[in-house]
Amino acid sequence: MSEATLFDPVQLRSFLAVAETLSFTKAAEKLGLAQPTVSQHVRKLEAAAKRSLVARDTRDVRLTDNGDAMAGFARSILAAHDDAARYFSGSAMRGRLRFGTADDLAITGLPRILREFRQLYPQVNLELTVSQSDQLYRRLNAGQLDLVFVKWVGEAKDGTVVRKDSFDWVGLEQTVLDPGSPVPLICYPAPSISRKLAIDALEARGRTWRVTCSTKQIAGVLAAVRAGIGVAVMPSSLVPEDLKVITNRFDLPPVGGVDFTLIRNPLANAEAVDALTQAIIGRTLRKQA
Repeated sequence: MSEATLFDPVQLRSFLAVAETLSFTKAAEKLGLAQPTVSQHVRKLEAAAKRSLVARDTRDVRLTDNGDAMAGFARSILAAHDDAARYFSGSAMRGRLRFGTADDLAITGLPRILREFRQLYPQVNLELTVSQSDQLYRRLNAGQLDLVFVKWVGEAKDGTVVRKDSFDWVGLEQTVLDPGSPVPLICYPAPSISRKLAIDALEARGRTWRVTCSTKQIAGVLAAVRAGIGVAVMPSSLVPEDLKVITNRFDLPPVGGVDFTLIRNPLANAEAVDALTQAIIGRTLRKQA
């Protein structure tokens, strides 16, 4: 049985630089090495692979078929090597990060982002709290959370706006509202931003209302709307495809705008907070329900 070949990461990096630049000279400049050193690395890698990886002539440099295959393997090997180095490095990010998110934001791509964050920073102990925005903000101010992702109306102090949105009235396609009857309202318990804005808007328009379902979770809101129990107010970007925006159908009043906002605790682990903030800002938050 032959022994498995182990490819030297240094040689792989030199080879990838050549593969990406198609030039030994440019690869050497990119790596800060002498050109003969890069050539030596590639020759040693070819010897280890027992394959020709780079075709050279007086005019250009190109990869062979085996070189194309090696480039793919090299990227995977170096990515794993870097992950391992980061994991076992004394400078690897570690500690506790107490993160809170509004319940309905959990139906976006946020769970995927948190999963990738944990894979990238396995030594960070990520503690997740899901609740209503106002409750999360109070816990942040009390020092119980390090970073919160909330729905915010108006400018948030020390907050980072990830997305601007607007509230809409949502119901079934077959929803029917009698103009003379109270609006059947599905909402979160008080205090709740969307509940308060919905009720204030109805009363300003002179419309009566009654709560037909009060639930602490977005799953309950969606289930009640889908059951035809009433109508709800939701950020427009979070409305599932099977439900409809009915704001203009029954002369329902506009509710206003909302910002999906990250707010940090200034006393928290800045490195971990910055990393998660950038992860959320850098990824698209699409609805998943």
